[in-house]
Amino acid sequence: MSNERSDGGSGRSISASTSDPHEQPRAQVLIVEDEIEHAEVMADALRKPGHICTIVNSAMAAIEELRHGTFDIIVTDLRMPNSASFEGIAPDGADAGIKVLKSARTLQPQAETIMVTAHGDVPTARAAFKEGAYDFIEKPLDLATFRALVNRAASTVVLRHESGSLNDLVQHEGFAGIIAGSEPMRQILRTVKSVSASMLPVLITGESGTGKELIAQAIHKNSPRAQKRFVALNCAAEAENLLEDQLFGHVRGAFTGADKDREGVFEYCSGGTIFLDEIGDMPLKMQAKLLRVLETGDVVRLGSNDPRKVDIRLVSATNKDLKAMIDAKEFRGDLFFRIKGAHIHLPPLRDRREDIPRIVRHAIVKAVETLARASGRPVGAEGVPDITDAALMRLTGYSWPGNVRQLLNVVQNMVVTAASEPSPNGLPKLDLRHVPDEVRMGDDEVPDDAPSGVNAPGSLAGTTMDQLEKRAIRETLLLTGGNREQAAKLLGMGERTLYRKLKKYGLG
Repeated sequence: MSNERSDGGSGRSISASTSDPHEQPRAQVLIVEDEIEHAEVMADALRKPGHICTIVNSAMAAIEELRHGTFDIIVTDLRMPNSASFEGIAPDGADAGIKVLKSARTLQPQAETIMVTAHGDVPTARAAFKEGAYDFIEKPLDLATFRALVNRAASTVVLRHESGSLNDLVQHEGFAGIIAGSEPMRQILRTVKSVSASMLPVLITGESGTGKELIAQAIHKNSPRAQKRFVALNCAAEAENLLEDQLFGHVRGAFTGADKDREGVFEYCSGGTIFLDEIGDMPLKMQAKLLRVLETGDVVRLGSNDPRKVDIRLVSATNKDLKAMIDAKEFRGDLFFRIKGAHIHLPPLRDRREDIPRIVRHAIVKAVETLARASGRPVGAEGVPDITDAALMRLTGYSWPGNVRQLLNVVQNMVVTAASEPSPNGLPKLDLRHVPDEVRMGDDEVPDDAPSGVNAPGSLAGTTMDQLEKRAIRETLLLTGGNREQAAKLLGMGERTLYRKLKKYGLG
């Protein structure tokens, strides 16, 4: 093997043989280097093992990318004089890389950062490590060593990611069915763990289909009440008089047909947890009665005057804006503050798209198991089908107005459709042809009857079209392993157009 070296901006490099690209994990790499030729040399070295590289030439541009993109590895030069005018950077740009490092730690906490410098003294190295750098490498770069370092950092990120994914997919008693690979969902599970041990009432908000009942179950199963009953009741599914009977029960003769005493959910679940779903749809009269029970701990059955002591943990959920309802006199403010001891908001699926691939694969397994049981075949007899990149890309790109519930239904539909096709080797691979039309055709226009919030400002608010396009191209290249022909097809553009945009956005 010949020695391969880059000397900081000359752009000179000698090609060296590399290991099999398929043996290396592919990563999204952000290269921050003010010397353009040197940045290109580094990017070329990293593209050989299959990494997708984005090049920027200043700390300001790097921080903008960190805000709008997603990266596994950040490689940044320490000294960038062209960044000296940026807030918080020394007049000579000597600590520009440290500024990038600090921003990466805040904006991309799952990524690893490698510092590159021609001034590799011990104090600088210590400063970089103190700020969380993965490693430190000096110019002039030995490109083989540099590539090995990035590969090692990528492996660290992948192992961390896979470890988290395995933990997500393990059906732990307390978190069954919850897939939480994204940082927002991991934070939610951390909150669940922290509030579960208390007696605080919990209010869970979020659009329909985001998994509010699963979170409520997790709170119960991780609480001291885990061995007691958990009962879920939909407040919107019952008429007012039936809802009161469901909650508080009745005595014999309370109304026509009440031929015996009946305990309500509060008595039945005493010692356990009650989950009141769609509490925003509870009539005002019932809200007053619920508030009284929560304040006194006593329920009075319909037709009775005798209070009965109960001990319940209340978890509530709604997809409505309760504060707006309070202003409109549609929800009681005193009840709101009583049920909102702790607040958990579940983001819509479109705001945590990184969870979609693992949800899809988890849903495929469950759908296959359900199909096997329904047909009387042994579970696992036909294996679990894979899904093509094109189909997974389409599922990941869809907005999912029905959130996780809709995605699970679509995957089940895909598995059933695939199972109807004759195949000598078990279930065929799920492909675009199995994706339902409304998902496959996209969602450029949101239906008038879509759930509220579909058009609401979200994480993409303020993002320019160029930034969106760059992100789509970068993530598609990662999905296709750098195959530009396949990426162009998935993106719906010609290869020449893609080449021009790669150059425009510094993607190589």
